[in-house]
Amino acid sequence: MPAAVELTGDDLTIGDVWDVAVERRPVALGRRGSERAAAAQAFLETQVGDHTYGVNTGFGRFVSESIPADQAAELQHRLLRSHACGVGEPYPDDVVRAAMLLRANTLAKGYSGARVETIELLIAMLVAGIVPHVPSRGSVGASGDLAPLAHLALPLVGEGEATLDGRALTGSEALGAAGLEPIRLVAKEGLALINGTQFMTAMAALALVRAMRLARAADIACAMSLEALQGTPMSFHPAIHAARPLPGQEESAAALRALLEGSAIVESHRWCDKVQDAYSLRCAPQVHGASRDLLDHVEHTVGVELNAATDNPLVLLDEGLIVSNGNFHGQPIAIGLDCLAIACAELANISERRMERLVNPNLSDGLPPFLVAREEGLNSGFMIPQYVAAALVSENKGLCHPASVDSIPTSAGQEDHVSMGNGAGLKALQVVANAERVVAIELLAGAQAVEFLAPLEPGIGVRAARAFVRTLSDRLREDRPLSGDIERVAAAVRDGTLLAAVEADLGAELA
Repeated sequence: MPAAVELTGDDLTIGDVWDVAVERRPVALGRRGSERAAAAQAFLETQVGDHTYGVNTGFGRFVSESIPADQAAELQHRLLRSHACGVGEPYPDDVVRAAMLLRANTLAKGYSGARVETIELLIAMLVAGIVPHVPSRGSVGASGDLAPLAHLALPLVGEGEATLDGRALTGSEALGAAGLEPIRLVAKEGLALINGTQFMTAMAALALVRAMRLARAADIACAMSLEALQGTPMSFHPAIHAARPLPGQEESAAALRALLEGSAIVESHRWCDKVQDAYSLRCAPQVHGASRDLLDHVEHTVGVELNAATDNPLVLLDEGLIVSNGNFHGQPIAIGLDCLAIACAELANISERRMERLVNPNLSDGLPPFLVAREEGLNSGFMIPQYVAAALVSENKGLCHPASVDSIPTSAGQEDHVSMGNGAGLKALQVVANAERVVAIELLAGAQAVEFLAPLEPGIGVRAARAFVRTLSDRLREDRPLSGDIERVAAAVRDGTLLAAVEADLGAELA
C-alpha cells in the first residue's frame, strides 16, 4: 500500500490528484492542515455575532438579509439543498474523487472555517470509496462550482445520493455501509463546502496528466510514421531548434531523435535524392512543441489552484479578518482548460495528417494502398480508421471554441460575469479522449506500415513502440473490426503504459 497523501493545503501536486482519483492512493489530513483548520474555525466562532456574509446572512442577492443565530446551522443545510439542482449525466468517478480531494485540501488550508471533523469525514468518504452522485451540468464557474459541490457535500449530512462498491445508495445508506456517521453543519460550513473551483480544477488536473502523456505519445507515433514513410530526421537536428529555442520545440525534437536512434531504415535511404518531407513530418517539433509549451502554462496555473484558497468569505487569521472576495471565480482555470483543449486538438490534427500519408498510395512512398498486404479490394485495411480519425479531429474543432469567452449574468445581476469553467472542463476531457484515439490510430497504422520495410528495422524507440502495440493488436492480415484495438491502444496512451514501455527500452525518459 503506497503512503497516504497528507493534506496540508500547501503541497498537493497534479500527480497526487491522479494517484488518488485514478490509482486510489489513500489520503490523510496532515497535522499542519488540522491545526490551521481548527484555528480558523475557532476564530470564526468569535465572529458569529457580526453581520458576516455566509455566516448569518443570505446568499447572492439575499446578502442583505440577516439570519438569526439560532438558524445559522439550518441556513447551511438549506444552502446545500437549494444548490443541489444539477442535471444531466454524472461526472466520471475519477473526477468526483479528485474534487473530493481538492475540496478537503482547500479546507485544510485554514481559510474557510470548516471544522476538522468535517474535513476528516470528507476524507473518510473518499478513502472508503463513497462516490457522491454529481450531475455534470449546472455550474457557470463563478462562485465556483456551486451546484456540483452541493451534490458532493450532501452525503456528508446524510442526504443526496452516492455509490459504494458499485451500489447506488442514499447518502445516509452509503455512510452507514462504510461505518461512518453524518454530521450536523455549523456556521459557514455549508458555504465552505460549495464555494470554490474544485470540479473544474479536478477536470483540469486529470486532463493535464493525460495531455502530457499524449504529447509524448504523439512524438512516438510521429517517429514511427516517419520511419514508415522513409522520411529524414535531419529536420530534427539540434542546431535547427537552438536557432528557435522554444522549450517545447526543443524537447519534441530531442524526443524524436532519441526514438529514431539506431534506425536501419533511416540509414538505408540516407543518401537518397529526397530534399524535404511534408510539414506533418518536418514541422512536427514545431507543432508538438507549441502544444507542449501551452500545456506547461496550464500546468503552472493548475498547480497553483490545487493549493489555493477559493472560498468566500475568507478567514484571514493573521489579519484577524473575515473578508468577502473573488477567489472563487474560475476564469484562470476556464482559460487554462480551453488552452489545454486547443493543445490536444492540434496534436490530433497533425497526427491525422500523418495517418493520411500512411494509407494514401499517392503520398506513402510505395506502401500498399490502405496498408493492405493482399486481396486489395476484398480487404479495406486501414481505410476506415482514417475516416474515424478525421471524424474525431473534426469534432474537436467544434469543441475547441472557448467556453471561457462566454458569460451569462446570474443571481439577479450580482454575479454579472461568470467563467463557464465547467463547460470548458467537460469539453477539454472530450477533446483529450478524442485525441488519444487519433494518436492510437496513427500508432496502429504506423506499426502496420513499418513492417512492410522488413527486414530493415526502425530505431530503438520505434521498435519498442511497435512491439508494445503488437501486445495489444495483432498485425492486420485481413479485415476485422478494429474498434477494440483502437480503444486498447488509446487506453495505453492515457494510462502511460505505452510511454513506460518505450522508455524502458530506451533506458531513459523521453524529453
